[in-house]
Amino acid sequence: MILPGKHLKPDRALLTIGSEILAVMTKGTSTVSMVWDDVRALRNKQDYASPLPFDWFILALSLLYAMGAVDLDGDNLTRVVLP
Repeated sequence: MILPGKHLKPDRALLTIGSEILAVMTKGTSTVSMVWDDVRALRNKQDYASPLPFDWFILALSLLYAMGAVDLDGDNLTRVVLP
């Protein structure tokens, strides 16, 4: 689920989805819905990507939060940049 494997394609792994989330979070702070729209737009441009359900998006976002890669302040998501 977190990593791709025998029964999970690489575009469905949470780390892959998490990397797509971080790739679209270049504007500083964003809302969850803005990031969701940006990730769906990014995946629609890719030929190999399977459809992304919202629950997988939230799981990937939770993984990023647990890793300390994003921070949630009210309704705003911020990408954490380590020194």
